[in-house]
Amino acid sequence: MKMNPLGRTGMQVSELCLGTMTFGTQTPEAEAHTQIEYALAAGVNFIDTAEMYPVNPVRAETTGRSEEILGSWHQKTGRRGDYILATKHSGEGLAAVRDGAPISSKTIVSTVEGSLKRLQTDYIDLYQFHWPNRGSYMFRKNWSFDPSTQNREETLDNMRDCLEALQGQVDKGNIRAFGLSNESAWGTAQWLRLSEEGLGPRVASIQNEYSLICRMYDTDLAELSVNEDVGLLAFSPLGTGLLTGKYQEGAVPEGSRKSIVPELGGRHSPRVYDAVAAYLDIAARHGLDPVHMALAWCRTRPFMASAIFGATTQVQLEHALKSVALELSAEVLEEINQAHRAHPMPY
Repeated sequence: MKMNPLGRTGMQVSELCLGTMTFGTQTPEAEAHTQIEYALAAGVNFIDTAEMYPVNPVRAETTGRSEEILGSWHQKTGRRGDYILATKHSGEGLAAVRDGAPISSKTIVSTVEGSLKRLQTDYIDLYQFHWPNRGSYMFRKNWSFDPSTQNREETLDNMRDCLEALQGQVDKGNIRAFGLSNESAWGTAQWLRLSEEGLGPRVASIQNEYSLICRMYDTDLAELSVNEDVGLLAFSPLGTGLLTGKYQEGAVPEGSRKSIVPELGGRHSPRVYDAVAAYLDIAARHGLDPVHMALAWCRTRPFMASAIFGATTQVQLEHALKSVALELSAEVLEEINQAHRAHPMPY
């Protein structure tokens, strides 16, 4: 499997990353361990988790369980050093974690230590902030985003405070690199500027939603990524399963994400199924599997470090991993661009 640089850290990550947000809910521990081993054997060297996982749903009593499942695999196998491990610190407003407290130097030390304990490791390769304290236009908030209530100086002071705390964790050897998630071009540029002033670790990556049906990253953030060596870690590259086609014509497979979260986090809309149909048509006419086409397309993007995919079952995992063998033709890529023009941001 092809490897890509993780920012300027010197680490190399596989073009596909195993996501773990269902470990502990839809994916039981034993099956999660099997998935880890299969993914590593297939060439994946990158696994992403978060202190708040699992999801579907997020509950206070289950937060940290996904990290614990990874930790039990480390303890059982002794293979922690076989891959790049990423986890995340939840941002402000999630009641299930620290009563919604914002990220700051007051939370970073204990949160890192909590993740280390659950993961049964003494270091985290990539430590990410899950979303910014000031809020984000992600999660369908782009339609009504209004930054006018933000306080620039408070935001920058918090960034300085966090960077100093993160540097302390780097110095201790607890974390190797720092990344962002659900972040904007302005926010990322400020983190970069402050780190270049010597305040803390440089941003290595941004984990934002990105897929054939969610391409907000394609403009300002794309330019920033390429010029500043801050690669995208694309989450939901299959559009929460929409791009598989399994939800077309009103279908809701038993045990699927939509059977648990009917609105798919705000992605369920009349327009999205027309957009998905356009991509399914391209795949069918060219004899391509739609899952493989969607993941292979992500690999063509000039700012992509890794696409994070999740699988609730072993069958789904094995199927997704086969996508690395597919290279899309210029004709297919042009048809994808035409479909995007016809169906931009359908949710």
